[in-house]
Amino acid sequence: MNRNSAPQLRNSLTNRHVTMIALGGVIGAGLFVSSGAVLNAVGPAALISYIVSGVLVTLIMRAVGEMAVVLPEARSIENYPRFGLGRWAGFSVGWMYWYFWVIVAAVEAVAGAGIISGFFPSVPNWAVCLGLIVAMTVLNLISVRVYAETEFWLASIKIVAIVFFLVVGGLFLLGLFGHSPGTTHLTEHGGFFPKGSGAVVVGSVTVLFSFAGAEIATIAAAESKDPAKYAARATRQVMYRILFFYLLSVSVIVCVVPWNTPMSGSEVRSPFALTLSAVGIPYADVIMEVVVLTAVLSSLNSCLYLTSRVLFSLSKHGDAPKFLVRLNSRKVPARAIFAATVVSYLSVIANYFFPEQVFLFLINSSGAVCLIYYFLLVLAEVSVRRRLAAQGITPGFRMWGFPWLSYLTMAWIVGVLAFMAVYPATRWQLMLSALSFAIVLGAYRIVRRRPVTSGKTRGKKVP
Repeated sequence: MNRNSAPQLRNSLTNRHVTMIALGGVIGAGLFVSSGAVLNAVGPAALISYIVSGVLVTLIMRAVGEMAVVLPEARSIENYPRFGLGRWAGFSVGWMYWYFWVIVAAVEAVAGAGIISGFFPSVPNWAVCLGLIVAMTVLNLISVRVYAETEFWLASIKIVAIVFFLVVGGLFLLGLFGHSPGTTHLTEHGGFFPKGSGAVVVGSVTVLFSFAGAEIATIAAAESKDPAKYAARATRQVMYRILFFYLLSVSVIVCVVPWNTPMSGSEVRSPFALTLSAVGIPYADVIMEVVVLTAVLSSLNSCLYLTSRVLFSLSKHGDAPKFLVRLNSRKVPARAIFAATVVSYLSVIANYFFPEQVFLFLINSSGAVCLIYYFLLVLAEVSVRRRLAAQGITPGFRMWGFPWLSYLTMAWIVGVLAFMAVYPATRWQLMLSALSFAIVLGAYRIVRRRPVTSGKTRGKKVP
C-alpha cells in the first residue's frame, strides 16, 4: 500500500467542533474531583502548583501546535516525531500514546459506572461499566461527526457549569450575597504554605497529569476542513482558556472553602460541591455528580477517538497490524476502535477480579508515560524547526523563544521525571512507566525489520 492509495479519514469537522473538543479534552475529573486532593496536600499554595504545571503544558502545546500547522499531512500525534526524529520515535510515541489512553478509558468507564450506580444501586456496577463502553463505541463507529457532535455538547455542559460556578463564586466573594470570607482562607489555617514550599512541587506533578490530553486539539484538527488553520486556533484556545478555567476555579474554591476541609477520597464531596454548598446553592452534590459524570463520559468518548486514530496511523506505517488500517463506509477506522475497546473490556474485568493487583499495575505502568512522549514531541519540534530553517521557511505559528524555550521545556520534563524518581510516592509509578517504554523500544527492534508501508518520513522535506 503506497502513501497515495492509503485510506484517508474524512475531513468533516468544523471550527466549533475542534474548539469544543480542545476545551473539553482537559476539563474533566482532574479539575472537578482531583483538585480537592491537591488542595488538601498543598494548601492555598496549590495555586502556584497549577500555574507552574500550566506554564509547562502551555509550552508543550505550543511546540505541538507548531508541528500541527507546518505538518498538516501528519494527521496523527505519532507522525510529528516520525517526521522529526525517525520511525523509531513515531513507533514509540504512537504505542505509548495508545497505551496511556486505553488505560485512561478503562479508568473513566469505572469512574462513570461508580457515579451511575450511586443513582441506581440495584444495577450491577460491571453492567453499567460495560454499557458505557458499548455506548461510546457505537457513537465513535457511526461517524467522526457524531463523535464530535457528542463531544461538543458534553464539553458545553462542562464549560457552562464552570462559568456558572465562577459567576456565583465570584459574586459571593464580592459580598453581593451571603457572608463572604474574602481572601482570609488564603492566610488562615497555617498560612499560604501550610505544608511547606516543597509541597508545591509535589502538587505540581499531580496537577500536570490533570492537563494530559490538551493535544487532542491537533488530532481533531486533522479531520477538519482546514487542518492547519484550525490547529493553530485550537492550540491558542487551549493554552489560554484552560489556564483561565483552572486557575479561576481553584482560586474560588480555596477562597470560599478552607483548604483543610476534607476534599479527597471516595466518600468525600467534590470541592466544587463543597463550594456551591457554602455559597448556598441547593442540591449542590447532585448538580456536581451530574457534571462529573458528563466530564467522565466526555473523557471516555475522547479516549476511544484518540486511541483509534493513533492505531490507524500506526497501521498505515507498518507499525501495527495492517488489517487495522481498513475504514468502514463512513470513513471511520472501525477496527482500530474495536481494538481499543478490547483493552478497555480486559481492564474492566481485571478491575472486577483483581482491583488491587492488575488494574493498579496498569494505572501505575502508564502514569509517567505521557511525560516521556511529551519529551519526544518537543524534541521532534526542535528537529522540524531546524529543517524548516535550512529550507528558509519561518512558520507563521511557532514556538516562542526558539530554541531556548524548547530546550527549557525538555529540561523541565526531565526535572519532573527526576523528582518522581526520588519522591517515594511516585518512584514506583516512574519505574513501571520506564519499563513500559523499554518494552516499546524492544518491540521496535523487531518491527523495524519490516518495510515502511507509507514511505520514509525521516529527512523528508517539510511542506
